[in-house]
Amino acid sequence: MPEEEKTPEQWRELLRTTYDYPEEIKDAPRRRRRRLRREHRHGERARTAEWIKAERRREPTTPAVALVVVAVILVAGVLARFGPQWFSDDGRASSVTASASPSPAGDDDKAPGTASASPSASPSPSASVDLSDPDTVAKEFTRHYLTRNPPVDNDHTAAVRRAAPWAMPALVENLANSSDPAWEKLVSQGGVSTVTAVTAKPPAESLRLPPDTPLRKWRTVTATVHVAGYTDDTQRTTLQTELTNTGDGWHVSRILGV
Repeated sequence: MPEEEKTPEQWRELLRTTYDYPEEIKDAPRRRRRRLRREHRHGERARTAEWIKAERRREPTTPAVALVVVAVILVAGVLARFGPQWFSDDGRASSVTASASPSPAGDDDKAPGTASASPSASPSPSASVDLSDPDTVAKEFTRHYLTRNPPVDNDHTAAVRRAAPWAMPALVENLANSSDPAWEKLVSQGGVSTVTAVTAKPPAESLRLPPDTPLRKWRTVTATVHVAGYTDDTQRTTLQTELTNTGDGWHVSRILGV
């Protein structure tokens, strides 16, 4: 399972040390790769420091400005959804949708290797997926992502697909294409994990995360996870999640330390 709850000092360390390296760096020769990674980390730290300074200098959003920003985002969401139909050469548009089950067990009934959607893209949410409230989105993403059944799921991407309706496509792709030590540990334990409780709340001030805005919020999500395997165990797992308002609802766009 994912690592247990971290202290504020550990989360600040993750903010300094978690990087997503570009493909050109991953494909570079080994000797050159180390230098490129060092330069990339230096640049990321500099950009992050400037971003945090800009966020802290930013004046609080007034109600009038917030309404204008939300209206612009909603219009952008409509254009993003229907734009291809208006401007396609032949007047036709195709879309791929996937309905999300309100319970992770819905996907567990499938045979291993059966995928309901590509792990590189987030399925379009069905009516059963509530994206209107960031707290609900953060909790549902965590509940589906941490509920895992290795004998049925086959690999960790099954949990990623189940959580995809509540996440941004970039995060889904990153999780699906990255190794998952928590999955490997669960397999070695012969375990099946089930989330029995989950809560979401604003992060502690000691983490010094950016303040909430109409477009982005941070939530500390704590899940109680029961593992049934060679030995039964109950764990508490905490995820620091960033949520972004995409115009058609809130989505988890980042997880610190994952």
